[in-house]
Amino acid sequence: MKNTRGVVIGLIAIAGTAIFFLVPFAFIFVIASMDRTQANLLQFNWPQPFVLLDNLKQVVQARDYLMIIAFINSFILTAVSVAALVIFAAMVAYIWQRRPGRLGAWVNILVLAGLIVPPAVVPTIWVLQKVGLFKTMPGLILIEIAYGLPFCILLFRAFMSTVPRELDEAAVVDGASPLQVFFRVIFPVLRSVIMTVIILQTVLIYNDFERPLYFLPGTENATVQLTLFNFKSQFTTAYNLLFANVLLVAIPALIMFIFFNRKIVEGMAAGSVKG
Repeated sequence: MKNTRGVVIGLIAIAGTAIFFLVPFAFIFVIASMDRTQANLLQFNWPQPFVLLDNLKQVVQARDYLMIIAFINSFILTAVSVAALVIFAAMVAYIWQRRPGRLGAWVNILVLAGLIVPPAVVPTIWVLQKVGLFKTMPGLILIEIAYGLPFCILLFRAFMSTVPRELDEAAVVDGASPLQVFFRVIFPVLRSVIMTVIILQTVLIYNDFERPLYFLPGTENATVQLTLFNFKSQFTTAYNLLFANVLLVAIPALIMFIFFNRKIVEGMAAGSVKG
């Protein structure tokens, strides 16, 4: 009886979750497939005529193929930021977990401050202007790294506690330097949590709208999220093209999450359960 009740509750939860996620996506797909007159009604009806491909073509060609430039910018921003997050967070977590004491206490304060203290946009812009990194891709990459680093450090540290110290000691006895111990012995063992960090931060940075808007303004620096402004203005909105744009932007992150969802669960569970 208890098993049956659990199965029923689980099925209801799955159905509710599916409706919660699939219905908005279906609405986006339907509106993106309409012409402008029908789309402006914002009704959940089957499009007549079905012009999804034409709308997608207009979105890609808008403003001299700005969408393609935006995809390139988003790819560079995401790839470099995620790679730096993985390396820096793993190194900090390794030192923090292996060498507790006064240094660990200070790292703990800084990491918790990074999670708790809200970011300040205006002072950050002032700092970027002073160092010449405002409106530049390197400046935004540093911002993304700074925002994502505390969470990634905690995730790596939780998993790092499951790695036996005997691995470090054996490598040191064999004559390995500290960098060799980390990159040749410890880093390969972190494969599952590395995949978790890569997937989570890729989705977060790729979908980021606020930080590129504040710290990387300008058409030539547009990321995919900022292309939504192409079809929305103060007085009019082309809903069919706007939703087609949303569809194009959402597809890469959606595909990545579907195919690597199990890796996310495995990586997060490995550190929380064993640690």
